[in-house]
Amino acid sequence: MRILLVSDLHYTLPQLDWVVKVAPSFDLVVLAGDQLDISSSVPLNAQSTVVLRYLALLQAAGRVVISSGNHDLTGPDAQGEQAALWLADARAAGIPTDGDSVLIGDTLVTVCPWWDGPHGRQALEEQLAADAKRRPARWIWIYHWPPVESPTCWTGRRFYGDTDVGGWMAQYQPDMVLTGHVHESPFKPAGAWADRMGHTWVFNAGRQIGPVPAHIEIDVDTGEVMWKSMMGMETLRLADTQRPERSVF
Repeated sequence: MRILLVSDLHYTLPQLDWVVKVAPSFDLVVLAGDQLDISSSVPLNAQSTVVLRYLALLQAAGRVVISSGNHDLTGPDAQGEQAALWLADARAAGIPTDGDSVLIGDTLVTVCPWWDGPHGRQALEEQLAADAKRRPARWIWIYHWPPVESPTCWTGRRFYGDTDVGGWMAQYQPDMVLTGHVHESPFKPAGAWADRMGHTWVFNAGRQIGPVPAHIEIDVDTGEVMWKSMMGMETLRLADTQRPERSVF
C-alpha cells in the first residue's frame, strides 16, 4: 500500500489540484487537517463547499481519509464544543473522517478529530481503546498535532506539540501517527519531518508555498518513506530504529 500524506493546505487551490492529479498513483491519500484557512477573505462555508468538491474528486480517484485541524472548526457540536461540522457531508459521501476508522487490508487507520473540550477528548479516548482491541498487523493514526518534545513540532524557537497524544502513543504504540499543524518543523535545522518515538513513527510534512505541497510518500510494503519539498528529498526506512540524520543543513 502506498500512502500520500499532506496537511495544512489552508485552502491553497493549486496544491489541492496537485493532490487530485497525483492521487491515482497512491492507494490512500491522507489529508491530515487544516484544509480551510480562517485568515482567508473567503468565508469558511464557501471554502468548505469547494474542499468537499475536491474530496469527491479524490474519492473518485481512490481512497481518501480526512481529519480536522484547528482551522477546520466551523461551529459548536451537540456538546457545545467546536467541531468541523462540514465534514459530516464528507462522511455522508462515504469518506472516512473525524471519529471514523477504516480497515484497509492488514492496516487499521484511525481518524482523530481536532477535539475542543472534554467531551471530544473522551470520545477520542474511547475510539482509540476500541480500535486497540481489534488492532491488526499495522495501526496508523491521523492526528493533526505532533506530540510535544518531538522535533516534528519544533518551530525554530520552541517545541509546539500536543501534550495528550504522546501519552496515548506510549499506551497503545501505534505504528505511525500522521500529523501536520506545525508548518516549520521540517525546514528548521533542529526540526524534522520524521521522528521515532518508541515503536511509533511520527510524520509531519510541513507547509510550503507554491503549487506543490510538501508531502510524504509511504510505501508500507517496501518500507520506504520519502519526504519531498522545495528543499529536495529525504528518505528513511520503516525498519529503522531511529530518525535519520538531516543532510540538507
